[in-house]
Amino acid sequence: MINRFLNHIEEWIIAFLMGTATLVIFFAVVHRFLSGVPFIQDYAVQLHVSWAQELCIFMFVWMAKFGAAYGVRTGIHVGVDVIIRKLTGKNKSALILFGLLAGALFTGIVGTLGTRFVWEMSHTDQVSADLEVPMWIVYLCVPLGSYLMSYRFLQVVVSFLKTGELPHHDHGFVEGIEDVNADDLVASGARK
Repeated sequence: MINRFLNHIEEWIIAFLMGTATLVIFFAVVHRFLSGVPFIQDYAVQLHVSWAQELCIFMFVWMAKFGAAYGVRTGIHVGVDVIIRKLTGKNKSALILFGLLAGALFTGIVGTLGTRFVWEMSHTDQVSADLEVPMWIVYLCVPLGSYLMSYRFLQVVVSFLKTGELPHHDHGFVEGIEDVNADDLVASGARK
């Protein structure tokens, strides 16, 4: 159970942040609506939700950092492979490995610089404007997301060395939906 959670930690984090952001935005919209309704507005305006926008911005930044790591793990991260597709054999494998290791190195460096920045921020009194949370907590997504992305690059390297395959996302596949043959549809009368 723990291993499954850790193998899909990006999805859990993104799902939690997306769900929470949806609830916060819904609450803020309902509050804004109720602030214009007679008899209710006197009570609604006493409730301050100016923090909702800032919280959602922070959550979307965190989603982007962990979404990039998810993209590397699943093969949907942006990449330029025009030259790689033209190559074959050892040249292709060498260039793929170079690209993956360069990605791991780059994101590892960003994670290290982000860790240093967060460490320095943690020794200041800087807080966010509306939530008034310490800014080092907000910026913590940089080292966490970058190190996770670097780790995912290294996982892809190990997998590529073992199998020769890169993660590939099939855009036509939707999990949970069975592949239905057109002949089966005709036979069942669903298609005319």
